[in-house]
Amino acid sequence: VGIDLGTTHSLVARVVGGKPECMPADDEGGRLLPSVVHFDPQTGLPTVGKAAKELAARFPKDTIVSVKRFMGRNLADLDVRARGPYEFAEEGSVPRFLAGGKAVTAVEVSAEILKGLRRRAEGFLQEKLERAVITVPAYFDDAQRQATKDAGRLAGIEVLRIINEPTAAALAYGLDKQVNGKFAVYDLGGGTFDVSILALDSGVFQVLATKGDTALGGDDFDRAIVRFVLEKKLGRPVDWSQDVGEGQRALLYAARAAKERLTTAESAEVEGVTLTRDDFEQLSEVKQLVERTIRIARLAMMDAKLKPSDLDGIVLVGGMTRVPLVRREVEAFFGRPPLADIDPDQVVALGAAVQADLLAGAGPRDDVLLLDVTPLSLGLETMGGVVEKLVPRNSTVPTSAAQVFTTFKDGQNAMDVHVLQGERELVQDCRSLARFRLSKIPPLAAGLARIQVTFAIDADGILHVSAKELSTGVEQSITVKPSHGLTDEEVERMLIDSIDHAEEDVARRLLQESRVEAERILNEARKRVADHAFLLQPGEKEHLVAAMAELSGAVQGEDYKRVLARQQELIVASNPFAERVMDYEIDRAVKGRNAEDLALATEAADSVGMKHLREQMQKESAVSDLPSTRKADS
Repeated sequence: VGIDLGTTHSLVARVVGGKPECMPADDEGGRLLPSVVHFDPQTGLPTVGKAAKELAARFPKDTIVSVKRFMGRNLADLDVRARGPYEFAEEGSVPRFLAGGKAVTAVEVSAEILKGLRRRAEGFLQEKLERAVITVPAYFDDAQRQATKDAGRLAGIEVLRIINEPTAAALAYGLDKQVNGKFAVYDLGGGTFDVSILALDSGVFQVLATKGDTALGGDDFDRAIVRFVLEKKLGRPVDWSQDVGEGQRALLYAARAAKERLTTAESAEVEGVTLTRDDFEQLSEVKQLVERTIRIARLAMMDAKLKPSDLDGIVLVGGMTRVPLVRREVEAFFGRPPLADIDPDQVVALGAAVQADLLAGAGPRDDVLLLDVTPLSLGLETMGGVVEKLVPRNSTVPTSAAQVFTTFKDGQNAMDVHVLQGERELVQDCRSLARFRLSKIPPLAAGLARIQVTFAIDADGILHVSAKELSTGVEQSITVKPSHGLTDEEVERMLIDSIDHAEEDVARRLLQESRVEAERILNEARKRVADHAFLLQPGEKEHLVAAMAELSGAVQGEDYKRVLARQQELIVASNPFAERVMDYEIDRAVKGRNAEDLALATEAADSVGMKHLREQMQKESAVSDLPSTRKADS
């Protein structure tokens, strides 16, 4: 089956006779299961769906709504408004709701929603539901995707694949209509928003770009209506940062119902206050929310390097796209009426069902290929605090990238691998995802060890990182599971900062890299002089020491061009001496040694000198550092 695990509602769908259909989620035949879970204050037992929603106003602290906003989040990230009426356990950084006399995580709450869908589907199908494709917003990061997979596992469902909601929508439209071209998928749901630009060509669905906000959706429009109603009743401004009590929770539901009525009616009543469609559309908060979605859509188009006129259609997803103001603004921005002939509440679940059918081998369209993208660049830290990007933003997933690094210090027998996410050039400006250490590296001279770091992103968007020392085969790996997800402010900041600071970042990166390379050259020069002083010619040592002092002074400054110039001067000054060192070491190696020893001697002498290498290999102490940005074969 395909499952749309939504902020406001969740759905389950299957394919029958080659066509996807949503299954009933309640006894009345409704397809939408409210994503609400109530935990009984006496027994702690969960109630899911419509019955739980009816208890929310009376038991706001024991009834969890919009849990999707908490998936993969850290408790410290949640502001007062986001926390709502809930109380949280003080243990750990992961939010644990105190509901029904116990502490439950967002993953456990989501698992109850999935169990509710599973029970209803099994009752309808009269057979066991075992496997599912579950959808997530395109902008969900690793933590949020992993949390969704964990919820599926807790619910007793094997998660075949995690796919992006816009991709699922395009799958439903593309396969039904058999069309090719470029499309924008505008997905405004109950708690999240994203825009994806897709290219559909002969069964290949490629995501060209994606942008989104994991904390923007219908809930925010509901709050705007509540503020309007309270200010009308009280005759003064209202601070919405206060806790949502029992009365305000009831007001939220009334506001949501009024918002839904206003999609077709000209006015609606909320707690005795008349709200016209014009009132709603003129609310400053509402206008700002819609403008935010258009701004994100514009950024997605820029990433895809397309103009609105280049698109062949716009697909609407999510119940909020029924709002007339939203449809008008979408049409105005893209310059054409959006496609809306599939129910926007059901289209994601229908697309997920199609993908599940294909993965199960039952679908006839075995030539369909989904190509999603990763929303932010992924890389690792190298010496000098520089980020080496292995997977650029908007790379098609599943994907993998590998790069060979080398050691920075002589005798270094361990390496720290620091995984980062973001668009900036330096570690301090990116987000840390994970760290691990590769040990048992052969303690060779700097630059001789070869460590291959591989980033692999699976079809669910989960990152796996491994580091392998190529001569010994020693390997260490990790699956990245950060403790919390990205907030919408962090996403916006990371992308906009990467544009605003592009020139500055490149200059800082060049300075850091030139400093690291200068330190390496200085270390090698000092060791050559110390180990082979007997090969120096009169006055040569003073000349080299002066050149080294010049380079050391440049490293302390802020001009990378000066550092590079002093590097070149030292290299030129030391070349004759370096050649004599190499000749000397090769001559020593030739006497009584085979060709393999000769090759090693040549490589070692070219780096730092055989005597120094032998001394370092005899050292017992561990030296750990970050990988060098130098290519291992340079």
